[in-house]
Amino acid sequence: MTRREKVMRMSVEQPLWRALAAYRVLTMLYAIGLFVAAYSAFARPWLAIGYYALLAAWTLATIPKVSGAASCTKRFLAVDLGVALTGILLTPVAVEHWRIVEGGPTLPSIWTAGSVLAFAIKGGWRWAAFASLLVGVANVVQRGAFSRDTVHNVLLVCIASIAIGYVVEVARASERTLARALEIEAATRERERLARDIHDSVLQVLAMVQRRGTAIGGEAAELGRMAGEQEVALRTLVAGGLVPTSYVSEDLSQGAVVRLVEEPDDPEAPGGDDGTGGATSCDLRLLLAPFAGSKVTLSEPGAAVPLAPRAARELTAAVGAALDNVRKHAGADARAWILVEDELDAVVVTVRDDGPGIPEGRLAQAEGEGRLGVALSIRGRLRDIGGTAELISVPGQGTEVELRVPRAARDARGKAESER
Repeated sequence: MTRREKVMRMSVEQPLWRALAAYRVLTMLYAIGLFVAAYSAFARPWLAIGYYALLAAWTLATIPKVSGAASCTKRFLAVDLGVALTGILLTPVAVEHWRIVEGGPTLPSIWTAGSVLAFAIKGGWRWAAFASLLVGVANVVQRGAFSRDTVHNVLLVCIASIAIGYVVEVARASERTLARALEIEAATRERERLARDIHDSVLQVLAMVQRRGTAIGGEAAELGRMAGEQEVALRTLVAGGLVPTSYVSEDLSQGAVVRLVEEPDDPEAPGGDDGTGGATSCDLRLLLAPFAGSKVTLSEPGAAVPLAPRAARELTAAVGAALDNVRKHAGADARAWILVEDELDAVVVTVRDDGPGIPEGRLAQAEGEGRLGVALSIRGRLRDIGGTAELISVPGQGTEVELRVPRAARDARGKAESER
């Protein structure tokens, strides 16, 4: 079985970089358009033409620089802000004085806001406040005095950039939190899957060795004691488990990163991969048939009970775990009945026995002791395929386990897993 690693990237920051790149180009064209429309108001048009040539070349050449946080270096930000400040301070030299008095735009016009926003997206609100302060000082210097229009424009750029910088910082923190939550969820699901497999094999073998060794006595009793100690240690490890640390991208523009390992369907299993990348359904009756015997009665529909391969295997394993519990707790002579029902909206498998039943509170006590047979091997399996497991037991009247896999719930869960 081949393991596939799927990388998920979550970033609300990357769209801001793309928007900033488009904003810089559009505002560069807007500034040039203002120059063409007000050409007669320029005392030294050749100076403005030289600046706009520089602005156009710089804007187009640095589009890759504003594609993400990694490429947007501090040196680039310093030079970019320098281009904006140079254009602001050259305005009184290139433009007629009366246009400045009337509150005309500076040479870079609103292109300057793009430079400040780059600071905000890269470094947060503190960087944005620093860049806005320099732009504000440059505007006051080129005007020669405070004016209502100057204060209004400076405050607008300052507030907008600081707000965007703060949102970026919050988004980065949220992405890391979400990545950690998804990582914990993935680790928990993997731990539960491993715990089920261990419970169905290793733990049961250790428990059997302990019982047989104690019964035989002698050196076998010591072997049984060691097996019992290892069983307790392994149960503790399975119940606790380890949660790996989250993956966080070194490139902040890519946001938080979560790597999930998927276990694809086994192509050799009944109803596995059909060889074309798609999974075929399988008949649940064929998987449950081996359970039938002298002590186990299997009742099933006359027609096939189709299920997705993974759902059928997990449901079959849950039935096997329930029968193991019957043999372990009800005794070797206990009888069991398996009833398969193919309903319109669900497949229901009921496992019933004639044992002594389960005392009230025993399941909760078993989970506390690390005995997770019902919690993981039965309920955990059904939960993973979108189903439910209900256990009904009356002391002296046996135990009944109802395993239900709703078709709508299973399909929706499978679709969500494939899209993630």
